[in-house]
Amino acid sequence: MENLSLKKVTSAWIITILTLFVLAITFGITMRLNQGNDISISPVNFYSLMTVHGLTMIGIWSVAGMVAVNYLLARYVKVSVKLNTFSLIFTAIGIIMLWVAAFIGKFHAGWTFLYPLPFQIAWEKWATPMFLFSLVVMGTSWLVWSIGMILQILKKYSLKQTFAWQHFSKNPSVETPPLILITTVSLIGIIVCLLTAVLLLVLLFAEYYSSGSFVNDPLLMKNLTYFFGHTLANESLYLGLAALYELMPEVSGKPKLKTTWYVALGWNSTLVFVLTAFFHHLYMDFVQPLGFQMIGQFASYFASIPAATVTAFSVIMLVLRNRIEWSLTNILFFIGVVGWVIGGVGAVIDATVTNNVILHNTLWVPAHFHTYNAMGNVLFCLAFFNWAANEFTNNQDIFKNYKLTIKLLLIGGFGFVLMFYFGGAYSVPRRFAIYPSEFTYASYFAKFGALFALIYLIAILFIFYDILKKCIKTLSY
Repeated sequence: MENLSLKKVTSAWIITILTLFVLAITFGITMRLNQGNDISISPVNFYSLMTVHGLTMIGIWSVAGMVAVNYLLARYVKVSVKLNTFSLIFTAIGIIMLWVAAFIGKFHAGWTFLYPLPFQIAWEKWATPMFLFSLVVMGTSWLVWSIGMILQILKKYSLKQTFAWQHFSKNPSVETPPLILITTVSLIGIIVCLLTAVLLLVLLFAEYYSSGSFVNDPLLMKNLTYFFGHTLANESLYLGLAALYELMPEVSGKPKLKTTWYVALGWNSTLVFVLTAFFHHLYMDFVQPLGFQMIGQFASYFASIPAATVTAFSVIMLVLRNRIEWSLTNILFFIGVVGWVIGGVGAVIDATVTNNVILHNTLWVPAHFHTYNAMGNVLFCLAFFNWAANEFTNNQDIFKNYKLTIKLLLIGGFGFVLMFYFGGAYSVPRRFAIYPSEFTYASYFAKFGALFALIYLIAILFIFYDILKKCIKTLSY
């Protein structure tokens, strides 16, 4: 009965996430069409869409990784269906509050809500606290759920074992599965960044309700904001990788991936580097201590090396010269690794100080984070969703039914992000509702970007339709 309950709540999560994903993609296409001068929406509506699109995407794909590892953790430890359901309910409430603040209250401070923008009231006065409370609702539910999963892991594995430190010695007496190691590393990072979000929101509320008697330090607020947002986005991607380590060999008809000393070293290193890489967002803040800027430079390099190198090597060894039972699930995992690596290279290029001066306020930034999200983390989670929907209904995942879908996904996804990269290379600024006439090619990049995004959306709808049928069937049991 408990297993059925877990399947049902996971099915409800999958339906919710994919529905919001489809809507958020349409918001993104609308923005690109506006930038391409194909449609005309007001700047207020554009930035409201940008706020909702960004936060919804970050939110749903952050929690999608948690959904995946929560379900897979049940293979090793006891998981809480109640906490799972609690987080689903409050995530839905938080999303509704966010959309009400943006679409009815016209809140449009952007998905980064960078201080002091939320207090520069250019919308309904109630929209600012509504927006901030939406973050409180969602963040609190994710924090409680993350802590709950960590506690369940620690009931079976010691702290040393969760980090796989025993694998630095030969013949460890206890083997730590990669899922446990990567989940632990990622959830600890998520807990830290969510606790940072608590501090950030407390400071924002303190100023908002102080009637001017309390004013925050802008640099501190920017550090807290980017530590929270940058870290959450990256740690969530690693949860998708945890699902890859657990499932890709299984669906490929190969032995499970094992935790080795270099896998343990790579993921332990990632825990440190990913928490300090966010400083590369503050290179332009010259008052920031130089030491922090140097940390951001080196951490941005090192954060991409351990996990990326180890994971890419493991996947290559899995498929190289091996007869693989290809299916939609492992194809999505494989393409996701490719997209993640490409996006990571784009991020490292931008995080290099000499390049950052030129690139960081251009479309190069949305280029790299859309690559490792839309063509990385999203595909990792979709692979899990597809595998789970098949497991729930005892269906076989046959790749030949999805050849067209994969082609559309590749053409649409990589074509979409390529237009961002071209825009960045041509110094097209980001966050503009309408591009100035001086940027000759900007509107064309936007037009083609919207077209490729539409192709990507069609592929997502094909996958969604198949998964939806199976998840609805699961809910009806």
